[in-house]
Amino acid sequence: MPILIFADHDNASLKPATAHAVTAAAKLGGDVHLLVAGRNAASAAEQAAKLAGVAKVLLADDAAYEHALAEPVAALLVSLAPGYSHVLAAATSVGKNVLPRVAALLDVAMISDITAVVSADSFERPIYAGNAIATVQSADPVKVITVRTTAFEAAAATGNAPVESVAAVADPALSSFVSAELSKSERPELTSARVVISGGRGMQSGDNFPLLEAIADKLGAAVGASRAAVDAGFVPNDYQVGQTGKIVAPDLYVAVGISGAIQHLAGMKDSKIIVAINKDEEAPIFQVADYGLVADLFKALPELQQAV
Repeated sequence: MPILIFADHDNASLKPATAHAVTAAAKLGGDVHLLVAGRNAASAAEQAAKLAGVAKVLLADDAAYEHALAEPVAALLVSLAPGYSHVLAAATSVGKNVLPRVAALLDVAMISDITAVVSADSFERPIYAGNAIATVQSADPVKVITVRTTAFEAAAATGNAPVESVAAVADPALSSFVSAELSKSERPELTSARVVISGGRGMQSGDNFPLLEAIADKLGAAVGASRAAVDAGFVPNDYQVGQTGKIVAPDLYVAVGISGAIQHLAGMKDSKIIVAINKDEEAPIFQVADYGLVADLFKALPELQQAV
């Protein structure tokens, strides 16, 4: 049976996370179909059709799907699910919002945040903040899965799949879109940036984060933070990297004034190169860092800014 992926997009364009989910789905051994549910989302569907490994794109274009509300989108996925062995989505905020509802409506287990495909019915996923890897096996007729995108390479845009329209299903009318308050930045999105520079409690206040931002602008980097910095009110919640924040795996991760609590390490330890700047030489972050600098960040950051 084929495999269905619920695509993450903003109606105009496909989110990069979906390309990683396609790679995971390809390991399951069936034809991969991609569902684009949105409003005026034809351009997102065209981008989806170019992903290597996608056999067909299903486009559900309806006002009910414009804001990816969990209830109407889940109803659509449930109507399609009997024709598929697996329903997947990237473990983004959208995927995590929709797929658990799909699993509940189908009365099957929700398999979250997989990092490896062992077989068509067995998967690996991290537990205990990434300190252990559990192998889970499902006997459910339809496996509902979210994919940790940092664990899989992105599918290349070399395909040319057909796009097929599918009809909208009845909206359960259990929720409605009221408004959205979106933070806008010229910097890349945290989860897809090639370089991330994050600050922790050692930054002492939000007034000191411009030190990081100045370096980030020169490196074309995203700015992140530890939970301690977010809880202290230094920066907004959407900066948070870690087990309860965003999972990142950039080419370069720079941790400044971050001690390296296990919850933070769970969100960034898959980064290709990790650089730590901390005045405490015993800080746990140095155990995972490829390069470590024991220094006062308020002296090191201006020097780093001048150097780059």
